Amino acid sequence: MNAHGGPARPADTVLTREEILRAAEDVLRRFGPAKATVLDVARVLRVSHGSVYRHFPSKTALRETVAERWLERAHAPLAAVVAVDAPAPWRLRQWLSTLFTTKRGKALDDPELFATYLVLVGESSAVTEAHVSGMIRQLTRIISDGVATGDFSVSDVDGSARAVWDATRRFHDPAYASHWSDPDIDAAFESVCALVLSGLSATAG
Repeated sequence: MNAHGGPARPADTVLTREEILRAAEDVLRRFGPAKATVLDVARVLRVSHGSVYRHFPSKTALRETVAERWLERAHAPLAAVVAVDAPAPWRLRQWLSTLFTTKRGKALDDPELFATYLVLVGESSAVTEAHVSGMIRQLTRIISDGVATGDFSVSDVDGSARAVWDATRRFHDPAYASHWSDPDIDAAFESVCALVLSGLSATAG
């Protein structure tokens, strides 16, 4: 028996960061971010809370890593869109569509879990800022490729990438999640995408 009243974990079993993160996600799903504790994670793993702290120095560090992992998984398909061998306008349209579809799916399919992770992300400003910067770098690459091939005509690639991110905020910012089930949301998305692509186009005007 361990200190928590459950069967002890075998002494020769190596506890990994991956196991801890999976357990933390399970605890967060069951108890929510307000009630979930490191002790709860330790109970799931059948170890002492000190074993968890050997991998993560604090509760905050553990929650930040869970948030970072969730963001990376949620947006993993975007990197493939950036790298595909296709014209930049298609890639940009596909990138925006993939981002919207992924975010909307997570919000509508499991709203409670989505809300849980939003709390974690909201607590981790450095994680969020780093993630957004990475997303904008992906946009920058697509737009830069489009300029190189003559599909896009912009003088400030970095500024244009940020502008695209801001212009499409309604379709990826969780603050707008309550609108993602609106009957006109897909038409609105198509209109914004068309406007963005037209604005970047070398033939615009």
